[in-house]
Amino acid sequence: MRGISWRAKSKFYFLTHTEQDAMFFKLAMMLAFFAVTLYIGFHTRKSARDVDGFVLGGRKVGPWLSAFAYGTSYFSAVVFIGYAGQFGWKYGMAAIWIGLGNAFIGSLLAWYVLGARARAMTHHLRARTMPEFFGARFASRWLRIAAAAIIFVFLIPYTASVYNGLSRLFDMAFGVPYEWCVVLMAALTCVYVVMGGYMATAVNDMVQGVIMLIGIVAVVVSVLGEYGGFTQAMISLSQVANDTPGTAGMQGAFVSLFGPDLFDLAGVFVLTSLGVWGLPQMVQKFYAIQSVDAIKRGAIISTAFALVVAGGSYFLGGFGRLAEKRIAYTPAGTPVYDSVIPAMLSHMPDMLIGLTVVLVLSASMSTLSSLVLTSSSTLTLDLIKDNIIRDMRVRQQVMAIRALIVVFVLISMLIALVQYNSSVMFIAQLMSISWGALAGAFLAPFLYGLYWRRTTTASVWVCFVFAIALVCGNMFWHYIRSPINAGALAMLAGLVIVPLVSFLAPKPDAERVRRLFAESYLNFHDEKIDAD
Repeated sequence: MRGISWRAKSKFYFLTHTEQDAMFFKLAMMLAFFAVTLYIGFHTRKSARDVDGFVLGGRKVGPWLSAFAYGTSYFSAVVFIGYAGQFGWKYGMAAIWIGLGNAFIGSLLAWYVLGARARAMTHHLRARTMPEFFGARFASRWLRIAAAAIIFVFLIPYTASVYNGLSRLFDMAFGVPYEWCVVLMAALTCVYVVMGGYMATAVNDMVQGVIMLIGIVAVVVSVLGEYGGFTQAMISLSQVANDTPGTAGMQGAFVSLFGPDLFDLAGVFVLTSLGVWGLPQMVQKFYAIQSVDAIKRGAIISTAFALVVAGGSYFLGGFGRLAEKRIAYTPAGTPVYDSVIPAMLSHMPDMLIGLTVVLVLSASMSTLSSLVLTSSSTLTLDLIKDNIIRDMRVRQQVMAIRALIVVFVLISMLIALVQYNSSVMFIAQLMSISWGALAGAFLAPFLYGLYWRRTTTASVWVCFVFAIALVCGNMFWHYIRSPINAGALAMLAGLVIVPLVSFLAPKPDAERVRRLFAESYLNFHDEKIDAD
């Protein structure tokens, strides 16, 4: 027990033999998970010798690995602990709409609309990151640098938020302080990503995704059983008093079709479902996939995964009000939303608690690995290479990406510790600011850039500036009550801003754009990428 805190030691020594056996079982599950994760990182290290291999797996990743990489990057502890807890509490069973939106808009539609075109154009342009895409698509070095700066600034808060969902679960299961959880997860993720790059991340995502699928189903069944089954849980939920401002007189609000606050529900739906279309760590999965046929199969697998994980998480969170006596409250008497899901799980059998901890750890590590790989590759390829270091060799680029992975993990870890100890904001708010800024800036330019030849560089600049100004300004002046609604507005406004400015601005070079589109999609549907 060396190295474990006094609190954890004392908790262990005062357990009964049965409880000690349960604790050893949970620890064994954790150690097995760690061993598999590190083995995959070691085994895939040969695929990470050059930049394309390290960042995109050599663009030869199959549908199953790509689909699970997409899904596990999508759903982290932020969703399972933060979003499911907060929005399940606020909207009741209507929160399921968020999960359905994540599955059919954030997964299925995203794969069919973006997948093939993103794969084709980025392959033709030799773009490995989203800033590289913008720079090559619009022939603008400064646009590439600006996109890289936005990613660098706004991925860090999101990365920090990924850690926070672990704290209460680890404390409940092992009595381990939050600081230990953060350091452990950061170190483990750092090691396997540095060793194997994208391929290590993708293979680990597959393993972690299977754990998430099994864990979500087991947790939902267990929690419903505690409340007397689905029907009895629904009856109990229908009798919970509605305290939502403006609809406080509404009876049975938490079992209604659209819940007590349709407007805010719609904002969450848009941000979490449409927002992933503009997140660099998500669309990068399309760059790496091997063929159009793989994209078609990956779309189905990814959607099924999202239905179980996101649908199950928000379904579970919808019953959060039934655990209101167990959750934590602020001194002002408002719920600590991050405590809702852990409170619901606290009475589960030890085996299921252990599985849940591994589930949340899997979800968090898969998202964290994707975020730090995206941040480090973007900073290296789009800011350092050719701007700070001229004629940067391939080996130097790979070494720089590896070094920056360590740096980004450390920065995000420190932010997570500061945020936790100062209680600056809940998980959902920290994540929504990052999502809103990134997706608001990138979604419309990326989408129109793939499909519409008339898209101009000026329209991309205006969209970047508008989204960042809206989301960041709202942090200080709060002209939009919810940061989630501010992010959703930034994304939707971008879909109008880009075509409007493009019509007003001078047309791009017609011949250059014609060749780009023609060469990108020439015979693509018959293409089978040669791994060599």
